[in-house]
Amino acid sequence: MSNSNRQHPQAPGKLYQFKLVLLGEAAVGKSSLVLRFVKDQFDDYRESTIGAAFLTQTIHLDDNTTVKFEIWDTAGQERYKSLAPMYYRNANCAVVVYDITQASSLEKAKSWVKELQRQADPNIVIALAGNKTDLSSRRAIEREDAQAYAHDAGLLFFETSAKTAANVNELFTSIARKMPLDQLAPNSRLRGSLLNNKGVDLTNPPQNNNYCAC
Repeated sequence: MSNSNRQHPQAPGKLYQFKLVLLGEAAVGKSSLVLRFVKDQFDDYRESTIGAAFLTQTIHLDDNTTVKFEIWDTAGQERYKSLAPMYYRNANCAVVVYDITQASSLEKAKSWVKELQRQADPNIVIALAGNKTDLSSRRAIEREDAQAYAHDAGLLFFETSAKTAANVNELFTSIARKMPLDQLAPNSRLRGSLLNNKGVDLTNPPQNNNYCAC
């Protein structure tokens, strides 16, 4: 499957780098969304994430602008909830995922949104993703209801399917376009930075990410 927005390692111009975290209840498909976005793959029998997984992916927005996401895919099980602040701390953007076939998963997503709005960076860009549209015959959450909530809460909103790839790249591209790229400069408060139009120096990892290999 071709996608002009993804993976242009030789793209010239400006490279921006952002920390993105995925949050949501267990089994809503967070890891599957990331796998589809990063590797364009889907696994029906993917095991639950333990702690968090780390991946990266780049999006080529235009001939002069590339965004790199450092993605933390968090575990949804309740026993890992206390670890979440470790991953959303200093995050520039977040995807909060629910399962359109499980009504309770949207309520959990709303609680994550509230926590991010209360605890995370006040400028964080948050997207709400209703996953598993390939199971629309089992839909328990109407698109209009979730979209109205997202609008009221100031969130980006997409319904997605990691299985069919529907709207997955559009979701992450929309986040990339929402980032305040025109405001970034060397040593900016945001982790994304622009260095002399040559891109971010990826050989020196940031010092304040509180990353944890779990």
